[in-house]
Amino acid sequence: MAKRDYYEILGVQKNASEAELKKAYRKLAMKHHPDRNPGDEEAERQFKDAKNAYEVLSDPQKRAAYDQFGHAGVEGMGGARGGGGATFSDIFSDVFGDIFGGAGGPRGQRVYRGADLRYNMELTLEEAVHGTEQNIRIPSWETCDACDGRGTEGAKEPESCPTCHGHGDVRVQQGFFSIQQTCPRCGGTGSIITDPCRKCGGEGRLRHTKDLSVRIPAGVDTGDRIRLSGEGEPGERGGPPGDLYVQVVVKEHPIFSRNGEHLHCQVPISMVTAALGGELEVPTLEGRVSLRIPEGTQSGKTFRIRGKGVKPVRGGPQGDLLCRVAVETPVNLTREQKELLTRFGESLEKGGNRHNPESQSWLDKARRFFEDML
Repeated sequence: MAKRDYYEILGVQKNASEAELKKAYRKLAMKHHPDRNPGDEEAERQFKDAKNAYEVLSDPQKRAAYDQFGHAGVEGMGGARGGGGATFSDIFSDVFGDIFGGAGGPRGQRVYRGADLRYNMELTLEEAVHGTEQNIRIPSWETCDACDGRGTEGAKEPESCPTCHGHGDVRVQQGFFSIQQTCPRCGGTGSIITDPCRKCGGEGRLRHTKDLSVRIPAGVDTGDRIRLSGEGEPGERGGPPGDLYVQVVVKEHPIFSRNGEHLHCQVPISMVTAALGGELEVPTLEGRVSLRIPEGTQSGKTFRIRGKGVKPVRGGPQGDLLCRVAVETPVNLTREQKELLTRFGESLEKGGNRHNPESQSWLDKARRFFEDML
């Protein structure tokens, strides 16, 4: 099913400002959060859709990639700050904290959970069915060794923000109301960097890659996700890291197709084998097995080989292998072979309808159809 447009999910225009995006997301999150709608799967889905949309559109870099390339532009880039772990009380505090000052102290002292990451892993059918272990390399952050994470050049410490005096919030008088808002100068951190570190540009951290070993359990299928707790991006200002979600994509197989716990394949057989019967060797994911073809087998007949399918990752009996035979018409015949087939066909005609029961049944149906039209 095609993914919905992120702007459509939030109900905003494509030129919406950051404030409009945040307002739209807060409204949807308050309405559909699972804590307010226990047991409502539709509300949970709408909450997750809104969260995913806001995580992308609130990040300028991801939003630019999404605007240019759509969903493909943000595949595997991970979520925005704080994604995935918000409770209803967190959202309530975030929505009304600007007015009532919040309950978590000055913004400069707050920490943020790191973003979740997603990695698309392609597997062969054999790897998905039997399980495997693979090493992956993912982008991440590491503390800048030049400034020890402070973001300043040398041993200099960040200065207290002169606008909010280190609180991260400022109060704005609007008539009778005094509204507390994020400090526009420091962005809520409570401090400013006047001499940023030349290595990290004041971020206090640097991009790098890390290698992970991922164990894939037997029986996974396309769409399954494997969660690696704490392997996402590290949190800001000492916050906990996010998670890494490995998304499984099973590549197309040259012989087998999969439908749940069952495998399917098509087996070509000759006219002679179909007419006289015989035995064939057919492949399975565990090796070759013998398949007996009864005399008079018709094209399209399906044979079931029990226990040669997939054992589901969530438990249950192992599936079967379903082999659909296709009778192959011979080609590139010699003159002698054509003469033999001609004589064979004449001998069938002498036998009447007993050699071609399906054809005779079809002809009878066609004859009645034309008679009904007259």
